[in-house]
Amino acid sequence: KQGRSGTLVFVTVQHRYRVGGAVALTEEHDIVYRDAPQPGAAPAAPLPAPADVAFERAIVPDPVLLFRYSALTFNGHRIHYDRRYVTEVEGYPGLVVHGPLIATLLMDLLRRQAPQAEVAAFRFKAVRPTFDGPPLRVNGQPEADGKTVRLWAQDHEGWLTMDAVATLR
Repeated sequence: KQGRSGTLVFVTVQHRYRVGGAVALTEEHDIVYRDAPQPGAAPAAPLPAPADVAFERAIVPDPVLLFRYSALTFNGHRIHYDRRYVTEVEGYPGLVVHGPLIATLLMDLLRRQAPQAEVAAFRFKAVRPTFDGPPLRVNGQPEADGKTVRLWAQDHEGWLTMDAVATLR
């Protein structure tokens, strides 16, 4: 598909986890791959993170955390653990924090806030890269319906980096 940033390729990956032959959990990832930006192209304008926060937690994504998460998830992409590669070859300002790690941290925030809550669905979308070094914040705000919790992550500058919604049973 053609998008504002160029060619986009969409891939859906589904995992089914079984216990005793019965499906206990279905996980689906919709992944978007896009072309590298054209030289001199302006980056997308960042979005400010919401200001209405009910609960939050600051996390410092350091190289050890990123390396361990890469090992745990069998993710060999060097942007998460090889500073020289990510800065000199990929051109990023630091190690890239894994999107699924941020999503895990959002779910952990919800678990800490509401340990008895049963999550029926969780959807997240990465909207801006997050880099190691400065703390990132994971945040939550329950909706008035009592069944929906908006979760998001923001970088040290206050920009939205991940947007998520948890639906409770």
